[in-house]
Amino acid sequence: MMIERLKNLLNDDSLVLKENVQTLWSGYGQIVRVFSQSRSTNFIVKAIAPDKNISHPRGWQSATGHERKLISYQVELAFYENYAALCTANCRVADLIAVEKTSKDTLLVLEDLDAAGFKLRYEDGNDKTLFAAIKWLANFHALFMFNSGASLWPIGSYWHLATRPDEWHNMPDNEYKRSAEVIDLALNNARYKTLIHGDAKFANLCFHENEQDVAAVDFQYVGVGSPVKDLMYLLGSCLDDKQLFEYSDKAVNFYLSSLKNALSTNKLFDLQEWQNLEQEFWKLYPVAWADFYRFLIGWNPDSWKICNFMAQQAELGLTHAMAQA
Repeated sequence: MMIERLKNLLNDDSLVLKENVQTLWSGYGQIVRVFSQSRSTNFIVKAIAPDKNISHPRGWQSATGHERKLISYQVELAFYENYAALCTANCRVADLIAVEKTSKDTLLVLEDLDAAGFKLRYEDGNDKTLFAAIKWLANFHALFMFNSGASLWPIGSYWHLATRPDEWHNMPDNEYKRSAEVIDLALNNARYKTLIHGDAKFANLCFHENEQDVAAVDFQYVGVGSPVKDLMYLLGSCLDDKQLFEYSDKAVNFYLSSLKNALSTNKLFDLQEWQNLEQEFWKLYPVAWADFYRFLIGWNPDSWKICNFMAQQAELGLTHAMAQA
């Protein structure tokens, strides 16, 4: 029984199961909250127990998908073991408490961010929450700028082309399918790379009660990449079509301002270096939209995220990527 294993792992006989938080995507395990009566503290436990025969919510069952998910949980463990402790209050993540790995499953015990004040969850962005989330991204990207990402995904983000052959094959024969590798290469050839979260949607962000601080969870797809991918995905996860037209430029400008401030102590970034980064970011911004659009039309062409703004940006991004090829 899980609770008995946790008692041994944490050397705490007072542990009790408090609640089931959620089932992991595709049924690969569960997240539970446990309470230590002796410490008066909650912990979050991510219990990962992959079953090759489970079904995907959208019908995407394949050996490729199964292998990708297995790697994603190994990557998340590597992040918490090797990188999480480097994160500052400006890009807060949960502390790693303990890990137990067996041939059948993994128990990942983490700090309960709710108990640390990060109790608020939002599905949509507003003036306050959106820019707080963007600031978290900027600080995270600045912290890990030029990091090689050892033990993480060599290319961060859950939708990147090399790990999504099924979705590519499912695409209709169009210019995005034919140019998928060109778009992918334009992003992968970015000069300014960092560690990106890889799944930076609002659902993976925890907002503090002070409505200013943010913490992030779910690091299964963290890896090396252009930071533009995280910002694009964040905006697409929390803004509708009208809001994207209204907020996009403001969001990019605020992100770049926050990134510049966070990089101010990095001696590698003189004025010229910063201007080069800024120029590359603006060039790759529509390319990132084109890349995600390519994924969506193969994965779920009816997604609400496909909108006029995305289509417009994707067309610009495709043109830019083709010009660079």
